[in-house]
Amino acid sequence: MDSSVTKLTPQVEVGGPTSPRDKVRTLAEVAAICGHSRRAGQTVVQAHGTFDLLHLGHVRHLEAARKLGDVLIITVTADRFVNKGPGRPVFSSELRAEMLATLEYVDWVAINDAADAVSAIERIRPSIYVKGQDYQNPQGDITGKISLERDAVEAHGGRIHFTDEVTFSSSELINRHLNVFEPHIREHLDTLRQDGGLDQIVDFIERVADYRVLIVGDAIIDEYQYVLPMHKTPKENMIATRYQDRELFAGGVFAAANHVASFCKHVDIITCIGDSETHDDLIRQSLKPNVGLRAFTRVGAPTTLKRRFVDPSYMRKLFEVYFMNDEPLTPDVQSDIDRAIIDRAGDYDVVIAADFGHGLIAASSIEALTTKSRFLAVNTQSNSANLGYNLITKYDRADYICIDAPEARLAVSDRVANVGDIARRLAENHIDCSKIIVTQGKHGCVTFEAGGITHTIPAFAKNVVDTVGAGDAFLAVTAPLVAAGAPMNRVGFIGNVVGALKVEIVGHRRSIEKAALIKGITGLLK
Repeated sequence: MDSSVTKLTPQVEVGGPTSPRDKVRTLAEVAAICGHSRRAGQTVVQAHGTFDLLHLGHVRHLEAARKLGDVLIITVTADRFVNKGPGRPVFSSELRAEMLATLEYVDWVAINDAADAVSAIERIRPSIYVKGQDYQNPQGDITGKISLERDAVEAHGGRIHFTDEVTFSSSELINRHLNVFEPHIREHLDTLRQDGGLDQIVDFIERVADYRVLIVGDAIIDEYQYVLPMHKTPKENMIATRYQDRELFAGGVFAAANHVASFCKHVDIITCIGDSETHDDLIRQSLKPNVGLRAFTRVGAPTTLKRRFVDPSYMRKLFEVYFMNDEPLTPDVQSDIDRAIIDRAGDYDVVIAADFGHGLIAASSIEALTTKSRFLAVNTQSNSANLGYNLITKYDRADYICIDAPEARLAVSDRVANVGDIARRLAENHIDCSKIIVTQGKHGCVTFEAGGITHTIPAFAKNVVDTVGAGDAFLAVTAPLVAAGAPMNRVGFIGNVVGALKVEIVGHRRSIEKAALIKGITGLLK
């Protein structure tokens, strides 16, 4: 590279970097530098990845990449898009970029704030895009990103190149040598590795790909009003806040359907919305293409909306307001819903009752669900509108129950017994169900199955942003797996990984994806 300095933009100057840290630039700056290099007749090579733990495999890979051209650009996945499972990345994007910049054959490094490299490729326009040999078979890339990246490279006249160097796994090295998790969690993961847990888990996830799922549950719109707390008002005993922004999400049964839709062939919803403030457009736009909707109408009521006031600094919820009518439905609407369940439930591999206790699922609906479903999974949620009144004991039968510890304790009127004993008593004394999972937040979950077998599965969440909807995601993803005959201890593990991924998501901005879950599980068990 010419040692003279050439002005490109007010922000960017091309010349030799003065230090490794000087090699780390914004993507816009690197794109401008690459444009200058191309005009000078130089070959631009781009490599992209997470590079969470720089090791010899990376070093050899990047050394080989540098030999292919004149300028080597590294783009690093931003923290929020690292899809390696709970606890990852171990190192921030800034630290990962700086570490790469210390390599002498790396010319420039940029952090890519996107889920894949496509947008970075379109800006950098490399002549050669380099990946490791483990990406050479596109069928082994469960995310499908390598095909998109190849298309982006070739659209600008470039080509993709796979290096043939020694390979290591950052995930495996991190799992074996860095204390990312507490000892009891590492012990649990080691046991799963030794028992061939990864292959078995992936097999069960793939086994439900052709399943058809029906979800019956309450329609809920979750609204986040982002407000900054100010001071106490001078004349009242209350805190004033300043409005910043808001987000609306299709929650409740809609969020649950979107979670399971990534894992199963088709999902249908039976629910009820209001005839005022329906949020119909939001609901339909939010649903995935393989989700069908049968929505009945409650006259004279809004679609249930839960407005939460949130301090965006740390996603702390201050208080919430419900807009709802949770009285029993009129007999004609309830009859229509029950008839829809009776007519359709038997056509599905799995029926999920997402019972939020807001008036949709009556005793007659429960009878229809329990008598007509081939496999029935149930969650009865306790919330501020129904505490103590929406108990799992409403159901006399289910094939799978997934509730949290407070809900389980309410059902058996015991706040002190251990959770395993609570689950056993539920199955033996209160409801005909052979498979139960009781979730415990940061303490993981307890699985129970007929014969009194219980397992305690630790939690894997490291970055808790928002807990809303985590239990619904757990239920939605695990229900088909239980129906497919997956061992309950494996189901509990998968559910806890689902929960760990979900608590990193604000509200329902996105749902749990099959590819992300498999990558997360693989990252834990390598």
